[in-house]
Amino acid sequence: MAFELPDLPYAHDALAGKGMSKETLEYHHDIHHNAYVNNGNKAIEGTEWDGKSMEEIIKGTYDPNAVAQSGIFNNISQLWNHNQFWEMMTPNDSKMPGELEKAITESFGSVDKFKDEFKAAGGGQFGSGWAWLVKDTDGSLKVTKTENGVNPVCFNQTALLGCDVWEHSYYIDFRNKRPDYLSNFLDKLVNWENVASRM
Repeated sequence: MAFELPDLPYAHDALAGKGMSKETLEYHHDIHHNAYVNNGNKAIEGTEWDGKSMEEIIKGTYDPNAVAQSGIFNNISQLWNHNQFWEMMTPNDSKMPGELEKAITESFGSVDKFKDEFKAAGGGQFGSGWAWLVKDTDGSLKVTKTENGVNPVCFNQTALLGCDVWEHSYYIDFRNKRPDYLSNFLDKLVNWENVASRM
């Protein structure tokens, strides 16, 4: 069965008051995300990956020794990334649940130190990519960054939080101020209940 573009979990203008405009969501979800769906479906049609899950395709096509990944990987990984990204944000006020705050404090020293590390990862990613909070295979929490569409699935990590730092994610609202976009994401947009549910 072909992959489909999931509906946003909120209206296109629902995040506008928190720094992510209706125009950004129309371009990012309706055009960019949809292109990954369409191109990914075309790329896997008739191949061994047709009918496999996104996670199986990502793990099976990721080449750790290559900078330029295959078209199948790029589109399916970005499809997966964006499916998670929309769910990780909310138009509602979101407070970090106690168990998540405790785990973050134990791993990073404080919530503020975690945010600083996350912003440094996203701000320091050269070119396009993602910043992540992951639960590693040993159960520890770590901040990572990945280039292009590479994601925690490639490394058998659990993605708790991811922020898209491709320019299409922030340029309409923040122009070239990626650090401001990252701060706004952490302080106003994150659905911390969703993050905690991934633990």
